[in-house]
Amino acid sequence: MAGNPPLKIRSVQELLQLRGLPDTKHPLVSLVNISALPHLPKPLDLSVTTDLYFIGISPSTQACLKMKYGQQAYDFDKGMMKFIAPGRVFSFNADQAEEITLSGWLLLLHPDFLWNHPLAQKIKQYEFFDYAVNEALFLSDGEEKIINGLFQHIEQEYNNNIDKFSQGIIISLIESMLGYSERFYQRQFITREITHHGIVSQLETLLEEAFSPKALKEHGVPTVKDISARLNISPNYLSTLLKTLTGNSTQQHIQEKIIEKAKEKLMMTDLSVNEIAFELGFEYPQSFSKLFKTKMQLSPLEFRKSGRF
Repeated sequence: MAGNPPLKIRSVQELLQLRGLPDTKHPLVSLVNISALPHLPKPLDLSVTTDLYFIGISPSTQACLKMKYGQQAYDFDKGMMKFIAPGRVFSFNADQAEEITLSGWLLLLHPDFLWNHPLAQKIKQYEFFDYAVNEALFLSDGEEKIINGLFQHIEQEYNNNIDKFSQGIIISLIESMLGYSERFYQRQFITREITHHGIVSQLETLLEEAFSPKALKEHGVPTVKDISARLNISPNYLSTLLKTLTGNSTQQHIQEKIIEKAKEKLMMTDLSVNEIAFELGFEYPQSFSKLFKTKMQLSPLEFRKSGRF
């Protein structure tokens, strides 16, 4: 299927039919026990995009199932959670030589299920739905127990007869799961401190290179997207990581580097403010002056006259 556009799935029921699963008990939400999934046909190379949210946990595996999300692939592994937002392209690839045996849970959620509930907007604020697959959430044993418990509660409610309370209860359980996931991601940023501090060090090196006169002239001020691509990290993951470790987002780090270089030029050269703005990659000097004053509480000329550094 290489080169073909991804298959568009618009409903929970369409996806269940694609995978040969029983009909959903609710048109807008379904909970799948991954161990009950039929074996994938082999060989398989299927790209899909959906209107659904996916929340999955794979506590164990004896599989050779590769899943691609964007351009990256990974194996299902113990104690790992994955989150996929509507509109994302992903694909499944099964190794023709090996049997596939998986366990875990997969929650399929159409945004309309959350209609008229605060979570309908709040779910868009959880940045981990935009993390790359290699930025999955790795759970400790205690964390895995909590998440599995929530999935089990959702399963019990999902398998009960649907009544006027069902939707509200399931939504509250999903909201709890997302809240715990956010907390556990913060723990992951901290417990992987050595690796992540290495990323901070790489960021500083990249920014120094990006703000060299030659790089600024050729490429202008680097964007968050530029920097995250160079680090092979999704923009949201990088910004959340940096906020956790340094208190500043990627954009704030870029702005701090701009101010640092601007201060050097204001105090060590006779360049005009306009010339400095252009050298720092700004198309409009007013934008540079506004940023500088916001950060320093002084205009560039006021700063030069103050003699501060």
